[in-house]
Amino acid sequence: MSKTYFIETWGCQMNDLDSQRLSGNLKLRGYRRVDDERKADLILLNTCSIREKAENKVYSRLGELKELKRGSVRIGVCGCVAQQEGERILSRAPWVDFVMGPGNVGHLDAVLAGGKSIAIDFPEDRRYDYLAVDRPSATKAQVTIIEGCNKNCTFCIVPTTRGREVSRPFDDVIAEVRASGRVEIELLGQTVNAYRCPVTGRDFGALLSAVAEIEGVRRLRFMTSHPAEVNDSMIAAMRDHANISRYLHLPVQSGSSRILRRMKRLYTREKYLETIQRIRAAIPEIHFSTDFIVGFPGETEEDFQQSLTLIEEVRYPSLFAFKYSPRPGTPAPKIGPPVEDAIADERLARLFAL
Repeated sequence: MSKTYFIETWGCQMNDLDSQRLSGNLKLRGYRRVDDERKADLILLNTCSIREKAENKVYSRLGELKELKRGSVRIGVCGCVAQQEGERILSRAPWVDFVMGPGNVGHLDAVLAGGKSIAIDFPEDRRYDYLAVDRPSATKAQVTIIEGCNKNCTFCIVPTTRGREVSRPFDDVIAEVRASGRVEIELLGQTVNAYRCPVTGRDFGALLSAVAEIEGVRRLRFMTSHPAEVNDSMIAAMRDHANISRYLHLPVQSGSSRILRRMKRLYTREKYLETIQRIRAAIPEIHFSTDFIVGFPGETEEDFQQSLTLIEEVRYPSLFAFKYSPRPGTPAPKIGPPVEDAIADERLARLFAL
């Protein structure tokens, strides 16, 4: 009888794709997926650490799984909380067999072969076997083109959990898209438009054009873009290819240049609005969405008002907003006085009421 596995995934599209990669590798090794952890020989939690108390959620879930640890059943914690917590997971939950960060998804064999193990380094060889991805859709494929982030925003834990930016070779991305055979492609990266081929130096705009021109690709999306990485090459690729989505998620985080400097976002309010205008001039039918953080340390009522006026100026069809939450090891909590929870809650409600 084949061994069985269960995967529970939390968080972003990158985590979804990492779980597809883990699932594909396990199926190649004779495992069969089950939807009930009680029937699994291998239980994997693929975790997210972007919000506050994410680690508490993981430890709580591990407590629920403790009773399933019997015989040859193995439990592994993967993803960003695994990267963040490392050995602490094995100390607090000794029934866990292994801890594996995002950089080691391609090294699952080595992790499974050992006993208790911690794999949270960032190997130079970030193996990516795209033929082993277990894609849940017959029409859509997600394709990672760049991992990690070099921006070091003061509120963000991603550079710690995902490492420095590493772009995949241009030809590897093209080969994966072709091999997927899907008509809808979504290119992924923490800062997807920072892509630059490590072999040829070709940039994100060149890759967008090349993927859009692959026979059979009817729709092409990508996320998440950083405003500071938008350039003429990217805009031209979007303008010149009708199968590239006319929807762009462009997180601003705050409408206040003062807060943006504290966040180390690498642009001002004025520069962000100029980027929006450049894109709209080239692609009038474009639609934008964005992210806001409310209650960032030191945010005043005046700063918050600038977020509200930016929303009115850009006219986003949709947006996502979150109350600031401090993450381990990030400098933001020391940047300014904390905003009281009640004030942050009230500001968040006012933003959504627009």
